[in-house]
Amino acid sequence: MTDGVNGEFRIDELAQQAGTTVRNIRAYQDRGLLPPPRRVGRIGLYSSAHLARLRLIGRMLGRGYSLANIGELLAASARGQSLGDLFGPEVPLNGPWSDGDPTTLSLDELAGLFGEGVERLEAQGVLALVLADGLVGRREDDFVVENLRLLRVGAELAAAGIPVPAFLACRRALHDRIDAVAAAFVDLVVLHAWDPVEPVLPADTSAALPELVRRLRPLAEEAVAAELADALERQVAARLGAAGTRRPDRHGTRAPSTGDLEAP
Repeated sequence: MTDGVNGEFRIDELAQQAGTTVRNIRAYQDRGLLPPPRRVGRIGLYSSAHLARLRLIGRMLGRGYSLANIGELLAASARGQSLGDLFGPEVPLNGPWSDGDPTTLSLDELAGLFGEGVERLEAQGVLALVLADGLVGRREDDFVVENLRLLRVGAELAAAGIPVPAFLACRRALHDRIDAVAAAFVDLVVLHAWDPVEPVLPADTSAALPELVRRLRPLAEEAVAAELADALERQVAARLGAAGTRRPDRHGTRAPSTGDLEAP
């Protein structure tokens, strides 16, 4: 790697450090969101400033900004403008209840999330799949993404070789299970933090209870992340730890183990 020597990265190293894909980096460069690299012959070298910009883009996408929004904000910042300069003095300082609020994207922006051109995105059937799933909806010439963070996860998994239909099936299963997790956490707040003496909601909870859950939500996310990390380790160990087990193939059947191939 080059980063251990002078703080510079090749494009694949940069993608790994930023938690994104080479295709996304190139798409961001094409849109002017990321400056070009320093060229040494035919090799492009990216700096820590490129890495910081990529991480910023990732955070803004996660908060529901479109690539067009991000481009405006980066351009305004380069001109020395603040958010107030760009949006006016009444720009909201409080974030939405959910990071998954709907976001409107153009077809080019939607293709950019997958690091693909529009024609290739449509040829691969990705657009039809996410529309049929309901994760993306159509509004005239644009597309409404119900949860941009979730769509970005699907795009990154696709870049890692996981088919979009498999991700969508996993997403549907996760959606069903996460409702139960959310219900357990809200019950915990209601019964023990809201009114531990009399666990019956008073009439004025319409504003106060959501605010309490919003304030405690990072703790719920941390607990879920910790449990998920442990569960992933257990699941990997279960698949790799038992001698003579069979590895699932991509068609849902099981590939023969070494013992299966031995002569009787």
